[in-house]
Amino acid sequence: MDKRCGEEAHEMIFDCHTHVFGPGQFGGATLAAAKRAWGDGQEMLVTPEGHWELFKDIAGAIVLAFDAPATGLNVPNEYVADYVAKHPGKLFGFASVDPNRLNAASLLESAVKELGLQGLKLGPIYQNFYPEAKEHFPLYAKADELGVPILWHQGTSFVPEGYLDASRPAALDPIARAFPNLKMVIAHMGHPWVDECIAVVRKNPNLYMDLSALGSRPWQFYNALVSACEYGVTHKILFGSDYPFFTTQQMIDALRNINRFTEGTSLPQVPEQVIEDILHRNTPELLGLV
Repeated sequence: MDKRCGEEAHEMIFDCHTHVFGPGQFGGATLAAAKRAWGDGQEMLVTPEGHWELFKDIAGAIVLAFDAPATGLNVPNEYVADYVAKHPGKLFGFASVDPNRLNAASLLESAVKELGLQGLKLGPIYQNFYPEAKEHFPLYAKADELGVPILWHQGTSFVPEGYLDASRPAALDPIARAFPNLKMVIAHMGHPWVDECIAVVRKNPNLYMDLSALGSRPWQFYNALVSACEYGVTHKILFGSDYPFFTTQQMIDALRNINRFTEGTSLPQVPEQVIEDILHRNTPELLGLV
């Protein structure tokens, strides 16, 4: 198996999950929780210039806005749109709209039609809403009408103020059934509810999952991929890093070293072909971005 290394590897790999955080955009409850988790010196600042320095040599990346006033995240759609517009065909900006806003659907339409953004980022545990609540369905209908995918943070977080009970992957099943043509991605394989995420993705043709950030929990990561193999859904796994929390290279290394737990044991291995297919998946084409 050719494991493509160095410059060639980066040129062929697309990162579906990256962030920028300008001054003051990562604050409030989320920053406070980050400092408790990672130390008082934690200050999250990722400028477009810093982001581009790391991503200019790979195939491309999705860059996420974040409209989550409930927990202190405020990365404006305009901020992301201005950045990705400088690198067309390589960077793809996803809007974010707090579903609790009365004009959420029209805000998404403006972000797509006027700013040129190509997807929607939602995170119930940061935006404090219940995905399956019917009052939010007009937002999903607008995404469906516009033909843009939704990337969901449908999993846990360390922010105490967030709605953990709104974050189960199964909450997306009614949405997938109501909008069968709407492409949706569950970030981080829905951790810690990985098998629930796999079940939801398996049954709904237009649902996918990304493995971003899972490298920080190697045993969970290994079991997640083994389970995906057993359920036959590895073709629906997208590669992502969750930069700046993890770099693209860190996630490449974590994925290529996934079988280290099996050495000298009878534990099942993740096939090398599955690993390389995930790394070199054409995510922009799969999500209709190009």
